[in-house]
Amino acid sequence: MLNQENLTNLPTSKIRFMAVEVTRLFDFPYYQLEKYNLDKAFISKTSGKWESISTKEYINQANQISRGLINLGVKPNDKIAVISSTNRTEWNICDIGVLQTGAQNVPIYPTISKEDYEYVLNHSESIYCFVSDDEVLQKINKIKKKTKLKAIFTFDDIKGEKSWKELLESGKDDSNQNIVDDRKANVKEDDLATLIYTSGTTGKPKGVMLSHKNIVSNVLSSFERVPLDNGKDRGLSFLPVCHIFERMILYLYQYCGVSTYFAESIEKLSENAQEIKPNVMTAVPRLYEKIYDKIILKGEALSGIKKGLFFWAVNLGLKYEPNGANGWWYEKKLGLAKKLIFSKWQAALGGELKLMVSGSAALQQRLTRVFTAAGMPIMEGYGLTETSPVVTVNDQRNNGFKVGTVGKVISGVEVKIAENGEILVKGPNVMQGYYKDEERTNNVIKNGYFHTGDKGAFDEDGFLKITGRTKEMFKTSGGKYVVPPLLEGELKQSLFIEQVMVIGEGEKMPAAFIQPNFEFVRDWIKHKELKIGDSNEEIIASERVIKRIQKEVNKCNKNFGKWEQIKRFELTPDVWSIDDGHLTPTMKMKRAVIKKIYQDLYDKIYRE
Repeated sequence: MLNQENLTNLPTSKIRFMAVEVTRLFDFPYYQLEKYNLDKAFISKTSGKWESISTKEYINQANQISRGLINLGVKPNDKIAVISSTNRTEWNICDIGVLQTGAQNVPIYPTISKEDYEYVLNHSESIYCFVSDDEVLQKINKIKKKTKLKAIFTFDDIKGEKSWKELLESGKDDSNQNIVDDRKANVKEDDLATLIYTSGTTGKPKGVMLSHKNIVSNVLSSFERVPLDNGKDRGLSFLPVCHIFERMILYLYQYCGVSTYFAESIEKLSENAQEIKPNVMTAVPRLYEKIYDKIILKGEALSGIKKGLFFWAVNLGLKYEPNGANGWWYEKKLGLAKKLIFSKWQAALGGELKLMVSGSAALQQRLTRVFTAAGMPIMEGYGLTETSPVVTVNDQRNNGFKVGTVGKVISGVEVKIAENGEILVKGPNVMQGYYKDEERTNNVIKNGYFHTGDKGAFDEDGFLKITGRTKEMFKTSGGKYVVPPLLEGELKQSLFIEQVMVIGEGEKMPAAFIQPNFEFVRDWIKHKELKIGDSNEEIIASERVIKRIQKEVNKCNKNFGKWEQIKRFELTPDVWSIDDGHLTPTMKMKRAVIKKIYQDLYDKIYRE
């Protein structure tokens, strides 16, 4: 029997009859070649033009990288870091190129501090590094001498620097392909594939050890829940590929024969979507919130019948239930709403979206309802870096979708709820452990079960509902428990509020830091013809603005017990961002960092 390694040297007609078994991550491209042989496997925008590579080119270039790395002396179990500011074709080529040598890919977030770069590179013992651009390069250069890095290769052409193209060029000589083939043959499914350093909402990042089997099993089980037209659909990728959620999705796209387009940036998401007309995309809740808020703001700007129709459609969408549960009359009205209003929403994202997936944090039910009603269903799932990541996910087919839940457990994975409500996970997707940290590993993996730190419950139909996160829960000085994400999710439904963090651990009462939605507040000020300055500082100092946001807080408080209610809040002048350290790359709040940034406001609430 012929090896997969020789597939690229065969006529396509012969390749079709060979069965590629996917057991390691670098098997995905060969499977795609055999099954779909795409003309456009990956597509990135360069100098204003979409440029694609075929499946065959993808594999050929990955082999060139493998041969080039071997020429450099890279050995099995060596660590190679990859840092990219945007998702791009080169990342995937290098990923496969590294893995085929038996080395491990260490993806690193581009937005972390140079101190964290130093820590991760040293902790992982990375010997080479690929970086996307000059900005990342400058950060690495500042700490390079304190690491074991032998060389840095850049994706962008930067004068005086080593380009990744040098490795491609070095690997054109295929005389050592037999070494690549041997290396591949010796990689077992249980071997370590990657170290993923968690974005670190607290403390130093942890190196999560994921094997080939961890991620491959997760892809194959997730595949069962994804209704795509295999070999024909287009996917839009923009979440950081260094995060396991998007990385797993990219392997899934390869397995499904999805042509993967890389968005230029989050800011250009809508523009890129209109250009490529994706059928599927993934995002984190914060991005869906932003898309929704922008749509609502456009609706607010309408007048007369148009405005009335717009909010009639929105209110209808907010009542959506899957599987026609609202009856034929509702579905008839929804059909009209789609025609008159929701079709425009669809057009803003290309007009051909049939699936959006959400993960990383809790998704507000209103977003699930209204986007699904609009014909762009959001399927929420649940998982962690340590579980590769998917544990559960909704599926709009076969009654596998329920609003307010994160879906049913995927095949091959076992979930049980501990006596204290904690979600415990067992299965082939559970990590090997934390790199060089046996103690911490043993604290979270007990009797074969990974202790997630999240609380949840199954309903009568087997759908999992997340009820809280043990790490985020806190106790007031009065001994009462508060679950911040529940309050925060409720508050963020207000158009006046962009970000909110509930505080109060060990204090007499819950309070909150609130970042107003400055864009909306400015429009409100203009509409009300108020004499309030335009700067963020003037807005947050305005008694009128504070009173208006107090109204939103009061509305939220009605849904919670007295001990949970937010008694005080302070407005922050900054727009919370990844770059300024408020948020992780997947837009989760860095609670400890935010508290430190606004220590003066904290003291104002509790010490004055």
